[in-house]
Amino acid sequence: MSNIDPIVYLVDDDERILVALRRLLICSGYNVRTYRTAEDFLTMHDPDAPGCVVLDIALPGMDGFGIQNELWSRHHARPLIFLTGCGDIPTTVRAMKAGAVDFLTKPVDAASLLAAIEQALQLDEKSRQKALQRRLVGQRLASLTPREREVFGCVVAGQLNKQIAAELGTVEKTIKVHRGRMMEKMCVRTVADLVRLAAVAAG
Repeated sequence: MSNIDPIVYLVDDDERILVALRRLLICSGYNVRTYRTAEDFLTMHDPDAPGCVVLDIALPGMDGFGIQNELWSRHHARPLIFLTGCGDIPTTVRAMKAGAVDFLTKPVDAASLLAAIEQALQLDEKSRQKALQRRLVGQRLASLTPREREVFGCVVAGQLNKQIAAELGTVEKTIKVHRGRMMEKMCVRTVADLVRLAAVAAG
């Protein structure tokens, strides 16, 4: 995981709003970066840094939804909180369906914004923990030999050594050796733990 403190990215073309929100968030203990346009944000955005984005929908050039789509296309998705000066039901529905953490109307209520940011940062942390677990499990799977990978699949499917040996055309003693090595490389002691790792790998 990154050692960088979570960053709240603020994207709004209204300088007064940027200054006010930045002051609020810094006083609340957050690490804040501000941008006037979508293009500036996307150029400077660090996908490896934990955090969330608070952004206006109606930006000059690429709008807030455009930023969201661009982050998804780059596989840099992170929690978003949309701001708008004239919220309507269709836009709200579109934002929430697109996965926004919240959709707030300007002038933004400080308590509502801070609560939304906390929720977004928690979601980002959980997402990054899951991604890290998937990478670690993927590395362990990559260390298996082709035969150990076959045994892995059979064990996860609930087969006994005798059944695995019959399916793979070998003897039970050989399967026990492969199974032991596989469990050691996967860093687990029980089948239940192995099944959990398989679930993590599957996403």
